[in-house]
Amino acid sequence: MTDTRFDIIVYGATSFVGQIITRYMHQQFADGSVRWAIAGRSLSKLQSVRDTIGLTGIELIVADAADEDALEQMCARTKVVMSTVGPYALYGDLLVQVCATTGTHYCDLTGEPQWIRKMQARHEADAIKSGARIVHCCGFDSIPSDLGVHFLQQRARALYGQPCEEVAMRVVSIKGGASGGTIASMVNMVKEAVGDADLRRELKDPYSLCPPGHRFTVPQRDVKIEHDTASGGWIAPFIMAAINTRVVHRSNAMSGNSYGLRFRYEEATIARSKAMARAATWGVNALMVGLALPPVRWLLETAVLPKPGEGPSEKAQIEGGFELMFIGVTPSGDTIRCRVTGDRDPGYGSTAKMLSQAAACLALDVPDDVPGGFWTPATILGDRLIERLQAHAGLTFEVLP
Repeated sequence: MTDTRFDIIVYGATSFVGQIITRYMHQQFADGSVRWAIAGRSLSKLQSVRDTIGLTGIELIVADAADEDALEQMCARTKVVMSTVGPYALYGDLLVQVCATTGTHYCDLTGEPQWIRKMQARHEADAIKSGARIVHCCGFDSIPSDLGVHFLQQRARALYGQPCEEVAMRVVSIKGGASGGTIASMVNMVKEAVGDADLRRELKDPYSLCPPGHRFTVPQRDVKIEHDTASGGWIAPFIMAAINTRVVHRSNAMSGNSYGLRFRYEEATIARSKAMARAATWGVNALMVGLALPPVRWLLETAVLPKPGEGPSEKAQIEGGFELMFIGVTPSGDTIRCRVTGDRDPGYGSTAKMLSQAAACLALDVPDDVPGGFWTPATILGDRLIERLQAHAGLTFEVLP
């Protein structure tokens, strides 16, 4: 990098979540503690965001996701690129490549495991060589899950002298709709999987994001509609578990198997009754089947599902929130419970704050001797990010009695 004038560049600042991030960055770092700029493919849209939010003196950087020269020029000017430009499997490859080869640190909001695996295979060697630290999944998927397990395991070691061999995450409450970007990523993943048998097999592998030689062989449990002894209520599968569980298992592998070689992790959502658990599960299954059928997918995309760039009002974001409970059991049978909460809707308000603080943590808090490569939020940001999230992003991490 020849001129790291900025600590962070917000790439995709004109998107719906990008604008929320830009407004938050403006409020959070008004003291000049972080040097930042905004970037996107349209100068006029960047100017509109600048004028609407009232950004004074902010630099606007034009760079199309398909323009390698422009991306290289952008990366040469910053420590960290924070990307909101998804679906990442469609628009994110070149930026990761440029960051990996130029030594520019990178974080994003992706929840696309098939794309993450592809990026690891293609670019990790370059990232290690250049020193670029690449951190995917820095929004609601998968910071609360990844850091929630990290927090629980630390407390288990302090209390019982050993980590938990089994951890169950339960969604106690969640208020807020799925983002249009998340839906678009899900649609694209289903499109890819329909015509690719190898990808379908990969998506069934809970360890698909773990580095080679991870040695994990313990079967992971498929959550079904059932009465749950851990939480005392009825549970149903949680739609974000597909990405969250893989990130948690990668964190275990990258931390020297610190959760154990026989570590089991699962996620589910708590329902008020068996009927509600069944309805939630059927709804998700129906959506996935519909997305796999081209005519139905077209109808859903056209008339039903939120589109990229669409999202809730500021009032709805403020009124949203989430509560997750983590129940861990050590090999000796000791139990520990922890809770993670957020004060905004998970898909937009909380996600914007989580990604922004992850980028700031990556730019300012990570020691210089940490090597490049593909990291998880827990393994590279860990306690430093938890501290930031609790102080500045409306999240809480606590041990329950």
